[in-house]
Amino acid sequence: MKYQDSQLVSSPTEKIALGAFYALETAMVMSVAAALIKYTSHIVSIETIVVAQYLLCTLFMVPWLIKQGTSGLRTEKLGLHILRALCGWACFYTYYLAISHIPLVDAALLRNAAPLCVPLLVLLVYKVHIGWLRWVPVFIGFIGIGLILKPDSNGFSVWHLVGFGSAITLAGSILTTRMLTRTEPTNRILFYYFGLSALASLPPALMKFDVIPLKAALPLLLIGLSIWLTMWLYTQAYLNAKASVISPISYSGVVFTGFWGWYFWEQIPDWLSLSGVILVVIGGVGSVLLGARADRKVT
Repeated sequence: MKYQDSQLVSSPTEKIALGAFYALETAMVMSVAAALIKYTSHIVSIETIVVAQYLLCTLFMVPWLIKQGTSGLRTEKLGLHILRALCGWACFYTYYLAISHIPLVDAALLRNAAPLCVPLLVLLVYKVHIGWLRWVPVFIGFIGIGLILKPDSNGFSVWHLVGFGSAITLAGSILTTRMLTRTEPTNRILFYYFGLSALASLPPALMKFDVIPLKAALPLLLIGLSIWLTMWLYTQAYLNAKASVISPISYSGVVFTGFWGWYFWEQIPDWLSLSGVILVVIGGVGSVLLGARADRKVT
């Protein structure tokens, strides 16, 4: 299959300012959700949080389904919807596991390393030659990830690796979301994503089933609402602007999440983490911008 980056990261109609606004709001709302998840993970299991999140998000979509009827679900992209849902579910699951065990800013930064993983997925899936220059920021970013993983014996944690797993699966989500937004309406994408992810969440939740205490009800409701809003904003951002605009703005989420970690849990990144943050941001933004330049040469 012949592949061009522009097939996955360009919007049919560009509204850069609107896309940038949605991207910034996505980062802010997701940071609030991260703080809520870290708090709630001390009350109920991560598996419970994930399944509650997706069940609530699916419930929020019921009014749309009633209005549209079964015609709203008709699609020729069911396989792509399933792949997108599995990528998104795995991203949130690994991200939440990391949040419950490592500092918020570390987990957020590892998740936002997704742009570094996109070229790797493109190479594996499409077998496309990618110029050496495109690999330079990827290499820089992975050095940063190595610093965040804290290679010294006192700081390294397997949960940092789990957090990086959220970046790999988020990269898959980015690619599939961009492909879906070219032909599918936003609400259909969201309904399939939430519904299929809820199904994927049920087995692990049932394996760790426990009675949900009353004090967890409000946080779980807020998490569900914030994730629904995050995914709506996320889809709108990629619908209105290219990844070269959206991805750099997404790194603001690391700042927002780091603030909540400092304010509520007094988590202050050490010099290794700060150095890693800088390198990953440079690598991620560089990777996206070089990809956009390659698109312009192709088109």
